[in-house]
Amino acid sequence: MNRSLSDMTVEELWQLFPIQLSEHDPQWSAWYEDESSSLVRILGGNVARIDHIGSTYVSGLVAKPIVDILLQVRPTADIADVRGVLEGDGWLLMAECPERGELDLNKGYTPEGFAAKVFHLHVRREGDWDELRFRDYLVGHSDAAAQYGELKRRLLVKYEHNRDAYTQAKTGFIRSCVDKARKT
Repeated sequence: MNRSLSDMTVEELWQLFPIQLSEHDPQWSAWYEDESSSLVRILGGNVARIDHIGSTYVSGLVAKPIVDILLQVRPTADIADVRGVLEGDGWLLMAECPERGELDLNKGYTPEGFAAKVFHLHVRREGDWDELRFRDYLVGHSDAAAQYGELKRRLLVKYEHNRDAYTQAKTGFIRSCVDKARKT
């Protein structure tokens, strides 16, 4: 029997999609370029800004082989319409906060495991800068990037099959870097 991802428990999903870390792959930039072009094409005037974020952007930083994309939509964009267009293009909704105009989607998760290319899409209203601040702080501070890489390696051992705990355990470090970036 073929089960869909929506039929699986969180525990089953965590087993199917464990945390994996890879050395930096220059191809991640090309993946981003292709996917961002597609997003601009299908969403048109709703797109205010689109950026490659996350560890796959930072050269030399160990990362989950999942390209994170920050898509900022214009204040006039209807989030329900944006969601519909994205889902029609194969994106799977992970979380949403319609009152803040936020969506989190993914592409490349299959009932058999990860596809060859995997993406997380963070849809936010125009002017959401913290993810960009964190990315740019790591790019400009190799010591912080190295510390972040070591933190991720330690957390992988503990939380390989618990994405929520892995993400939560990184929050303090990320917040600290964002706070420092805001002061510069």
